Amino acid sequence: MTKKSTAPRPTDPAPFADDDPRATFARAVALGATVIDRVQPGQLGLPTPCPEMDVRRLLGHLVMVLQRVAAAGRGQDPSTWPGEVTGLADDAWAAAWTEAAHEVRGAWTEDATLARDTVLPWATVTGEGALRIYTNEVTVHTWDLARATGQEPEWDEAVLEVSLTTMQEALPAAGRAESYEEAKAALPPGVPWADPFAPAVEVPEDAPLVDRLVAWNGRRP
Repeated sequence: MTKKSTAPRPTDPAPFADDDPRATFARAVALGATVIDRVQPGQLGLPTPCPEMDVRRLLGHLVMVLQRVAAAGRGQDPSTWPGEVTGLADDAWAAAWTEAAHEVRGAWTEDATLARDTVLPWATVTGEGALRIYTNEVTVHTWDLARATGQEPEWDEAVLEVSLTTMQEALPAAGRAESYEEAKAALPPGVPWADPFAPAVEVPEDAPLVDRLVAWNGRRP
């Protein structure tokens, strides 16, 4: 029987218009909460589509992503951003996700955060651009987690569209290795680097939107 979290869920994008990138990100986080809620303790050691990550480590990575989005919203230097979350109890992941989601909400409340320059480890973009990039990361890792644990979530088509459009603009299918080398060379001292995406995988043009998204991110649907 699936264990349900009793923690408050970060599912309400009400303060923002539907097309506000904060609302889109909130919907991605809400679906992540649903998938995390359904992970069973006995599944934490299962492999995932992410190389060298089992389910437990992927959960830690996902929570870290939210913590980093909050850090970006506060304007923190990337060299001070948190690393992957480890050491949590088997049943603590949903609560950690919710706590990090509330941290994101607080860091991005002011409308001005969307227009200001936001320094990421590999580039400086607008706050809106950063949120769109991280909407993709949360969504794709939610797919990784769902695939690893046998879940079939109900994907939000608008979130998928934003994610795919953003990544097609930011991450061409060709020349990824070269762009990674350039980004790595430009990193400030103390900022770690790991190539974030494998080469794009070919899928039919009429494949489901979620399949096209994860394929662009280097996954095999």
